[in-house]
Amino acid sequence: MLFRSQKPVFLQALNEREQSRFICQRILELREEGVPLDDISILFRSGWHSTELEIELNSCNIPFVKYGGLKFTETAHVKDVTALLRIFFNPFDAIAWYRSLLLLEGVGPATARKIIDQVVEAQKGPEILAGPEWSKRKIGGELTRLRLLITESTANEFTPAEETKRVLDYYLPLLKKIYDDYHKRTHDLEALVKIAERYQDLEAFLTDLSLEPPENSQIDTTATDKDKEKLILSTIHSAKGLEWHTVFLINLVDGFLPSTQALQRAEDIEEERRLFYVATTRAKQQLYLMTPELERGSGLSYFDKHTVFSLPSRFIQDIENFNHLTEQWTITLKQTASEPAQTQSDAGTADDGGSNFLKNINAYFNEHKN
Repeated sequence: MLFRSQKPVFLQALNEREQSRFICQRILELREEGVPLDDISILFRSGWHSTELEIELNSCNIPFVKYGGLKFTETAHVKDVTALLRIFFNPFDAIAWYRSLLLLEGVGPATARKIIDQVVEAQKGPEILAGPEWSKRKIGGELTRLRLLITESTANEFTPAEETKRVLDYYLPLLKKIYDDYHKRTHDLEALVKIAERYQDLEAFLTDLSLEPPENSQIDTTATDKDKEKLILSTIHSAKGLEWHTVFLINLVDGFLPSTQALQRAEDIEEERRLFYVATTRAKQQLYLMTPELERGSGLSYFDKHTVFSLPSRFIQDIENFNHLTEQWTITLKQTASEPAQTQSDAGTADDGGSNFLKNINAYFNEHKN
């Protein structure tokens, strides 16, 4: 049984970005306090739940590894969309052209290289695709769609979010043809639009998407440990049996944990409850329970979406004396954590809070596992 020396912190954030900013700030503070990066973990129900956080970690130059799924920017569909955006920024980016062309049915490596020779090497630009050599081929219609997408971008001043939405309009039909599990991938693409809304400059957006944080970043590591220390991002499934000094459990809202798919059957709810138990017992010293308000799509396409302001997970609400067993924190407009006005007697002692929370978690789980 783990012994936790502090009360867990329950923190409600305005949105995922606020949640991510708090986590990055707290990680840097923990590192200054001497806690190694690889003794800090962020846990989540599904791999795509960490997309917003990964971009923020890159922006803060905090190195990390991810278990239980690819990094957001390493997924094929995000690379596809990023390639198209890179052409908007630089119409002579040969690598971006190559990836974008291979998405089209009927375009293979040889044809892609021939087009790139004309567009990039000969500096003729995308307008060359309007000529008879390409427009009269079977692939002429697809090339016309691509050309119009690019030329409209260069002729107008769109924001990064507007550019990303335009790309998704173009890309979603291709996504459905290329990937059998396209419906799962739309979560990442919806997240990409939300991330783009933070930026006013396409170059800055693309830089953060492609950035791999250096090992000697803001965090003061020594020459001997800088190659070893990386923050841990993990799905709860991949975290079973592991422990860390500090754990952040993110997106603790109904629809994420428990997942939407599990809400239909009692046995699935119980499996989700077991995951919640695993996640809340991984921390040796500090546990942060994060509940942001989340905007979610229908999962069918970006443009068929609705907003859901999610409620805290039912598993939190079911724990007896939860408010007494945890510290309730808020985030200020400056994205810094501040504790609510409460006396020491209201908060209870750290030792009592940490151990009592674990006792209640075990009692809660034992009550429901049968």
